[in-house]
Amino acid sequence: MKKTTLIIGCGDIGIQLGKRLIDAGQRVIGVRRHIAPLAETGIEGLAADVTDPAALARLPDADTVVYILSAARFDENAYAEAYPKGLKAVLGELETRATQPKRVFFVSSTGVYAQQGGEVVDETSETVPTGFSGLLMREAEQTLLDHPLPGTVVRFSGIYGPGRDGLIRQVKEGRIAAANPPMYSNRIHRDDCAGVLAHLIALSLDDKPVEALYLASDCAPTPLHEVMTWMAGKLKVELTETIQSPLRRRASKRCDNSRLLGTGYQFRYPTFREGYTEVIKAHRQASESA
Repeated sequence: MKKTTLIIGCGDIGIQLGKRLIDAGQRVIGVRRHIAPLAETGIEGLAADVTDPAALARLPDADTVVYILSAARFDENAYAEAYPKGLKAVLGELETRATQPKRVFFVSSTGVYAQQGGEVVDETSETVPTGFSGLLMREAEQTLLDHPLPGTVVRFSGIYGPGRDGLIRQVKEGRIAAANPPMYSNRIHRDDCAGVLAHLIALSLDDKPVEALYLASDCAPTPLHEVMTWMAGKLKVELTETIQSPLRRRASKRCDNSRLLGTGYQFRYPTFREGYTEVIKAHRQASESA
């Protein structure tokens, strides 16, 4: 019998994950408010709002549940609804089922770290977020980690890829981050986000060891100044304006992905160079055809 994965919040990353799981022989059900984007993906769509108890009751049983919901907007109420409140409601429903999932995955963010001095962080590092987004994400993480259902938190760093080209636009405008003090940035390509989740799901279903927490970031934490300088060379633009963003107002850390690599995961885009080479190529083609 096919294994079933339920993806709650089946947006861009969820769709990429779902396609991989279908290729691996799974049945995939994607939950989102509007299911039209799931047409022709092979993912079965279920229109539902996780804040509605009646909708939660309609969730099908699944071997694996992936909670990858996005907040509707960047404010405290929206984050509270999407993360701690929404996840608690889903877990509350799942724990009443006669057939419970083998593992629940919650997609979190490295925004739970507050380090600002370029420190190396991993799964054992202190998390003392100061903004509402990090605080609420951390609360949701703990909700899963404290729950009796087996759960794994996956903290993604800055996600880039198709449609996520804000940094490219800044460079094309001639803007660059200051060289000093170095502002370390961490990133992961959208396709590796899907790849990491598919890899961990496969381990879980094969009864291989899966930890409760993984930091998912590529293999090359790099000062943002260096990333943007490299991009400018690729785009053949001159950088004329330094972005003044005080270090104290932004996190600066270096994410250590050793635990994830130890599971055997191999990055498709191990550094920003491989990933952004493709993103820049696609961005250029889109601009030329516009």
